[in-house]
Order: sequence, then C-alpha cells, then structure tokens
Amino acid sequence: MAEHLIKMPDVGEGIAEAELVEWHVKVGDIVREDTVLAAVMTDKATVEIPSPVDGEVEWLGAEIGDVVAIGSPLIRLKVAGDGSVSSGIDTKAQAPEPPGRAGPIEAQADGAVKTSDAIVEQQAKSASPPSPVEAPPSVSIRMHRPPVSRSESEKPIASPAVRLRAREAGIDLRQVPGTGPAGRITHEDLDAFLAHGPQVARAPGLVQDTSVQHVKVIGLRRRIAEKMALAKSRIPHITYVEEIDVTALEDLRAALNASRRADRPKLTLLPFLMRAMVKAIAEQPHLNAIYDDEAGVVHQHGGVHIGIATQTEAGLMVPVVRHAEARDLWGCAVELNRVAEAAKAGLAARDELSGSTITITSLGAMGGIVTTPVINHPEVAIVGVNKIMVRPVWDGSNFIPRKMMNLSSSFDHRVIDGWDAAVFVQRIKTLLETPAMIFVET
Repeated sequence: MAEHLIKMPDVGEGIAEAELVEWHVKVGDIVREDTVLAAVMTDKATVEIPSPVDGEVEWLGAEIGDVVAIGSPLIRLKVAGDGSVSSGIDTKAQAPEPPGRAGPIEAQADGAVKTSDAIVEQQAKSASPPSPVEAPPSVSIRMHRPPVSRSESEKPIASPAVRLRAREAGIDLRQVPGTGPAGRITHEDLDAFLAHGPQVARAPGLVQDTSVQHVKVIGLRRRIAEKMALAKSRIPHITYVEEIDVTALEDLRAALNASRRADRPKLTLLPFLMRAMVKAIAEQPHLNAIYDDEAGVVHQHGGVHIGIATQTEAGLMVPVVRHAEARDLWGCAVELNRVAEAAKAGLAARDELSGSTITITSLGAMGGIVTTPVINHPEVAIVGVNKIMVRPVWDGSNFIPRKMMNLSSSFDHRVIDGWDAAVFVQRIKTLLETPAMIFVET
C-alpha cells in the first residue's frame, strides 16, 4: 500500500489561507475519487475539496475552525500501489454550468452564500445512503441514540447535502440526533434515522443537567462575529428612538394590497419606509455614506442602496436593494422580495450582498419595543423597525386607540451629529404619519 498526501489547494487568486469549516470524512473511512472530503471558507468563497483518488482516510491534518495555509498538509489517504505521492486539488476548475443554473458556491466576509444546483446535485449523489450490507459499523452504534426534540426556533446543524436528503425524504432534521462536532447531523445520523424511524421519547423527570456543550465559532458565524466586533469597536454609536403613529399608513397599505394586481407582491411596511428614507436622504445626503476612518474620508453616495438585514438558516445576511431612489413603491417591494428570498435560499450573487450605503433592520412581529441596532460597518446610519402595537393615544380630549410603532435608529457619532440624526428621523416620522406625502414630488 502507498500513501497519498492531499494539501490545502489554491482556492482563489491572492488567497493565502482558508478556514476549515467541515469535515465530510473521518479516519478509517473508505473514499472514492471525487468524494467530497472537506469544506473550507475564505473571505471570498466556500469551497468543497474532493478526493483525487480512491483510498482509505489515514490522517486528518486540521480541526474544524482551524485556519490552514495554502499548500499545508490537509489529509492523508492509504491507496493501492507503491511509494508516496502528494497533490493539491484545483478547486478553481469548474465544469460548465447548464443554462439557467447558478454558479459555484460563493461567499463573502459578511456571510453571503451562493450555492449552485450542480453542486447540490453532486452532493446529493455522493450522499446516497449505502446499502444495508455495506453500512459502516458507526451506523449500528448511532441508530440506538435516543431521538432529540429541538424547539421550533432552533436550527439543526447540517451540510447542504444532508439537508437535501432530509427534504427529499420528508424528514424534519430537528428530530434527528447529531453526532458530529457541535451536534452536526451527518449522513450516518440520517441513515440511522431512516433505518429505524422516529421513536417517541419518554418524558423525563426533573433531573439535573450538568452537561456543557463547547461550540466552536466557525465559518459564517465567525465572519458575523468579526464584523459586529469591528462595528462596535470602531464606531461610536448614538441611538435615537421615536414613536410613530402608523394608523393611516396601515389603512393605506391594506387598501393597496386589497386592490393590487396579481403580478405584484403583497406590500409590507418596508417599501413605504424605503421610499420615506429616499426622500429624507435627498434633504440630508451625508447620511447616505460610507466612512473610511483610516483615510479620514466620507464617501457620500448619490445612489441610495438600501441593505436589508435578513435572517437566514446560515446566519445574518444583508441583501441590497440598489438604487431605491429610482424605484417606486411597487418596484421597491418587488426587488426587496427578490433579494431577500435569494439570500434565504443561499442563491444570492456577490453583488447582491454588498455595496449598501444605509441599512434597515427589522424583526417583524418579534421587533420588541426598542432595539439598539449595530451599524453595518462602514456605513454611518441604520434604521431599526420595531413591532406595531395598538396603544391609547391622547388626542386632546380623549384616549383613542392608534397603531403605534417605534423606530430605533443608530448613527456614527464621529460624522453624524445628534441634531442631524433627530432631523432625519423626524422627517421619516412625518412622511410615515402622512403617507400621501411619500407619493408627492416637491
């Protein structure tokens, strides 16, 4: 037998290192040529590393979360033949994509991800469950693990290939025990679940739980953590909160939705807010800017490119509605829906997840009364939407029920004064409380 050493490949022009975010194999596994061995992430892309040969995994050269230099030993295989060889796999070479298919997986520092249909299809093929005769010993051990019950909001950790298999088999991954790092659900876990099916767990008694789970911050979550730390450490935030009476706006929104054409999306509050921000920015253009604090230069943009903070299965992403100043209410709604859905599906292009000049963050019905939004560095302003609530409002003679909502907005106090922040928010308040003004050109 011989050894075949696989080194960290060159995953992109100018990239000197990559973070290992997932192992698809373990020591002792038998792999075939083109079997996916691992996934690595750089600031620009997430790349899967396939095996160039058939063999048995003999050694793994890094742990999940490690940053590995290009050309460093990554994995060693035991292969047929004599002597030893080494290889670095060309992950940049991609097979031509059929028309209409998305490109290869891409990601950027703020968490953008784009997954091609071709790669998902390849993962699904390589993830086909083995026949019962060939099932590895680990399956028989895993299948006796008790089923788990995760909450509705808890997202199970699994690779795209595992998610695809589970979706095709109609399996709720929240019910599948995960035996991988940080509870990650592997193909073997899914095989065991498919073989035995869900079992009803007995309600446990009140017992002490002394377990401690050590979850390493890796991949996209690490990118998000780094960006949030950068924003809070370098930007002195000032947060301004104002309540807004959106009763008239909600009446208008309901009327427009009731009479909308079939080809138009249902309006939420956000397109109205986007149009109000465009009008307010026209009067205070210095809020639509990027601050290069190292050079001491504020880049004030004419185009209003509004980032929309969006929660996805992979983590927080910020798809961008470009040139909101050139879109009407319905145009904003259409583009907002398009980029948000692309981000949630992992199909957003790189330029759809970068280049924003000001950001909106909204938690919808979970928005709370007040938030303190973190500015999307290197922007200078972010507008936060809180939930709408019916509150009693004094009209001078009586308390009347009104639909009220708070805006919680943060500004970079190095370049935006508190007065300018207040003027900006008050202008938005006036436009939203008198929504007809949003449509009037002055």
